[in-house]
Amino acid sequence: MQLRTLGRSGVLVSELCLGTMTFGWTADESTSHALLDRYVEAGGNFLDTADVYSDGKSEEIIGRWLAGRNRDDVVLATKARFRTGEGANQVGLSRKHLRAAVRDSLRRLRTDHVDLLQLHAWDPLTALDETFGTLHRLVEDGLVRSVGVSNFRAWQFERALQLCRARGWNEPVSLQPQYSLYARATEFELLPMCRAEQVAVLPWSPLAGGFLTGKYREGVRSPPPGTRIAEAQNVELFARRFDNERSARIVEALGAVARETGKTPPQVALNWVLTRPGVTAPIVGARTVGQLVENLGATGWTLTDEQATRLTEAGELGVTYPYDARAEEQQTSDRRLP
Repeated sequence: MQLRTLGRSGVLVSELCLGTMTFGWTADESTSHALLDRYVEAGGNFLDTADVYSDGKSEEIIGRWLAGRNRDDVVLATKARFRTGEGANQVGLSRKHLRAAVRDSLRRLRTDHVDLLQLHAWDPLTALDETFGTLHRLVEDGLVRSVGVSNFRAWQFERALQLCRARGWNEPVSLQPQYSLYARATEFELLPMCRAEQVAVLPWSPLAGGFLTGKYREGVRSPPPGTRIAEAQNVELFARRFDNERSARIVEALGAVARETGKTPPQVALNWVLTRPGVTAPIVGARTVGQLVENLGATGWTLTDEQATRLTEAGELGVTYPYDARAEEQQTSDRRLP
């Protein structure tokens, strides 16, 4: 795998990040360690977890795997924000909860620092200076190397970024949004903002919760046994999201390009995401080593321009002002160089 810079931090990370939400959930500890071993063997160095994944078991499994290894060989990212206990303050982005969350994550991970601490989501109840002042001090204390956010809107990220610049605090270097051939609203504000600010983009769910694996050609109301949608509690909810004309166009284009390239649909879908302008490292998860090996096959090759365009157009969202083509033309028509 190739290496890319994590925003302006100067840290180099592999172009596919290994997501570990399955650890302790659909992958037991031995399988999880096998996934980590295979990922590292393929040249990966970037791990993403969170304090709430499997109630902390994901971090514990990673911590036991890290024991006896060179800690500096791994770029380790975790997240904090969501509820970790029954107490009133065991949730949110307050100084109280963030410091407790970092302390507990470090204990589970068996390390003295995390390379990237990400805010898992926006907290409307906590002032930004409380949150980012705390993050700055965590960096100053050596417990955290860099900070990032997940699931922020563009205006929320910019407010945080400008606050950090005004106060001289450590700025967020990364954003972790949902992004895939199916989830495209990220392109309206978030991706242009990240490119302008040189912020790393770490897309989660680049296979749209498994929808882009090619297993649902007949729709999702009768998904194949053993798939994520088949095991979901509310299949009808998935059906309302994915059984429509746009989804069918995406699946059809994905299958056609897969046949042309000799790759699998997940490999094509991942390759499309990791080659999009501004994207640093899509986060890929797996329940088995076989799934991981298939996902790793998304690297080392490129789609043709025509294939990439076909996929992009298949999943385009219908938009109006200010995101439509006419608005873009109005913004640039009188500013072009002669």
